[in-house]
Amino acid sequence: MNTDKIYAESIAKEYAPKHSSKITALKKLDNKAKMPATIFTYTFGIAGTLILGVGMCLAMKVIGSGSLISFILGIIIGILGIIIIGLNYPLYIKLLNKGKKKYSFEIMQLAKEISEENKI
Repeated sequence: MNTDKIYAESIAKEYAPKHSSKITALKKLDNKAKMPATIFTYTFGIAGTLILGVGMCLAMKVIGSGSLISFILGIIIGILGIIIIGLNYPLYIKLLNKGKKKYSFEIMQLAKEISEENKI
């Protein structure tokens, strides 16, 4: 077994020009359709969780003056955080469907081409 030859071939593969296949293009299109919804969902969810946390800290007198106003403000802020967290999933579904609709024609066309090539 010639290990030098195997090593040289593996290094040559790294520097050889990459041919983008249709499967790679399909994966990129799928990612392009789903990524905006995912990024928005994570960002919106984290913001909602932080808002809920601030509200809880105010209501439990961890931060703030510990007065009744601080307590009521904490409850209001906490409810706002809960509403944001509750809206997160429906917004995700809406954005995901929008992205899928935007790229559906291209994805379906490319998937059809790939499936037709594999039949031959």
